[in-house]
Amino acid sequence: MATPYSQARRFGRLAVPVLTASALALALAACGGEAPSGTSAGTPAEKVTLSIALFGDFGFKPLYEEYKKTHPNVEVVERVTQFNDHHNNLVKRLATNAGAADIEAVEVGYISSFTAQADKFHDLKQYGLDKRQSDYLDWKWQQGLSKDGSKLLGLGTDVGGLAMCYRKDLFEKAGLPTDREKVAELWPTWEQYIETGKKFAGSVKNAKFVDSPGEIFRAIVNQAPVGLYDAQDQIVVGTNPEVKKAWDLSNQLSQNDLTAKLAAFSPPWNTGFAKGSFATIICPAWMTGYIQEQAKDATGKWDIAKVPGGSGNSGGSHLLLPKQGKHPKEAAELIDFLTSKDNQARVFKEEGTFPSIPALYDDPSIQSFTKPFFGDAPIGKIYSDAARNLKPQHLGPKEGDVRVAVGDGLGRVEQGKQTPDEAWAQVISDVQKIK
Repeated sequence: MATPYSQARRFGRLAVPVLTASALALALAACGGEAPSGTSAGTPAEKVTLSIALFGDFGFKPLYEEYKKTHPNVEVVERVTQFNDHHNNLVKRLATNAGAADIEAVEVGYISSFTAQADKFHDLKQYGLDKRQSDYLDWKWQQGLSKDGSKLLGLGTDVGGLAMCYRKDLFEKAGLPTDREKVAELWPTWEQYIETGKKFAGSVKNAKFVDSPGEIFRAIVNQAPVGLYDAQDQIVVGTNPEVKKAWDLSNQLSQNDLTAKLAAFSPPWNTGFAKGSFATIICPAWMTGYIQEQAKDATGKWDIAKVPGGSGNSGGSHLLLPKQGKHPKEAAELIDFLTSKDNQARVFKEEGTFPSIPALYDDPSIQSFTKPFFGDAPIGKIYSDAARNLKPQHLGPKEGDVRVAVGDGLGRVEQGKQTPDEAWAQVISDVQKIK
């Protein structure tokens, strides 16, 4: 990752592309069963290979195995790259009309960039997937529509409702409360979060209060009614006071030496989890799985509290169908399967990514879901409440690029290369060049 602010659900995880082979074709005619999609009873289906391009482990591999039980003719190939590379590659492949996967995952920060190119993707309505509208959070559904709203270009996988993960052992060392309700009372506002950080810094010398300022900035901005873009798709970084407020607060963390200077999803950041290098981190649901993977020996040391400001969103993705694919019908069926209600619930429990289907938020299996790693914190309830309280924010066509420019500026301040004012001036200059 280039900056601490350019991030998404599982971006930093380096993964080897996985090939899931299909089973032998099933002869259903003899037993009177229903033929797999694309077949007639008693007729072996044509072998179909579907590629799916992701930016990390979405927790889909067990689902492919389940899928091939009813679609034995379908072979699924995952192409996994890092977050920035994945989205940059998709931009290039759409421009050259070559190289895109049958199914492409797009993170929320970039979704507007691609839904503005409706001619490059299949309309999922053609394959009956508009039937899924009633399943989804309204704003999540809207994010997957073309700019004019006439086409359905992507189905949502997850949402990134916010919480704050914290190290109980480090809080205890600092003389701070460790109970999650008491911890939330420490920081109803971001200003109080920073003050708590100062108290922590005065008591603990071998760890910092937070990993870096980038995700703090993103969280604060995402809680505002208007973020980096206005509803007319104009970049308002330089004119929106909420953005400047987020910038100033985030830089206070750096100026007070409260950050570990660990760029998100970098190897040192991963090591920081294992070493206990920081005590708090912005924690959308998908982050819980990442923490558990990176800090394998820290069971019971992490817990989860409400985030300052109460709610917000960070991350979440959609699955889109580029027109370059050779098997759009079969690919659309796979998208439908991967994003189904049951499978979103399953991936949440196994991987941590929180569903974008609100009917699940009251499901007893979600409400009662806990993880021993996080001290049996009521993860299902915490993130259900966060998702319900989300207030959607308009995302512009170059949202991801603007975030990178801001993140680079925060990084320069954190590393002592520029003052906040110098970095802000460069950020404004940089975003003005984004068209």
